[in-house]
Amino acid sequence: MDLIERINRLFTDSIETKQVNLPLIAAPIKDAAEMMVNCLLEGGKILCCGNGGSAGDAQHFSSEMLNRFERERPGLPAIALTTDSSTLTSIANDYAYQEIFAKQISALGHPGDILLAISTSGNSLNVLRAMETAKEQQMKVVALSGRDGGKLASLLHKEDREIRVDSPSTARIQEVHLLIIHCLCDLIDTQLLGEEN
Repeated sequence: MDLIERINRLFTDSIETKQVNLPLIAAPIKDAAEMMVNCLLEGGKILCCGNGGSAGDAQHFSSEMLNRFERERPGLPAIALTTDSSTLTSIANDYAYQEIFAKQISALGHPGDILLAISTSGNSLNVLRAMETAKEQQMKVVALSGRDGGKLASLLHKEDREIRVDSPSTARIQEVHLLIIHCLCDLIDTQLLGEEN
């Protein structure tokens, strides 16, 4: 096995996945960034959730908002619902694992807030419950999904946005999700701060 050849193939596959998906996701990314800016300007916040690598992506997004992305600016209100182990384990123990995000959204979500829901399959039960609870709280949803969108796609309303990465590979979907998160951060900063010179 030639490891350098394998590395080249992995890079090529990642690049090709991004190129194939760009025409499909550019407009939803723009729409989602505009939704997020409107939410923030109206005093709302963004709650983020996902499992595994998608939990890491939720935390990545919220850290870029709370601290900074590439430009200096005041922190923006975003909360990753994946980080509090005491809360996560108590909800999973007392209720069910599928409630770990929904219970937090019931407590923290308000009308006008946004849920950033991340699921490569679109079928994560706790993310689906989070979306249902977000709608009960009169929140909008931005969903990062993959493959055929899974059950997640059927829960979206017309005011929501799905950014779906068409790929059979979880790794490739996650790589594009990270780029989408960076695009969202850049577009939010550009709308709030103007173009950089």
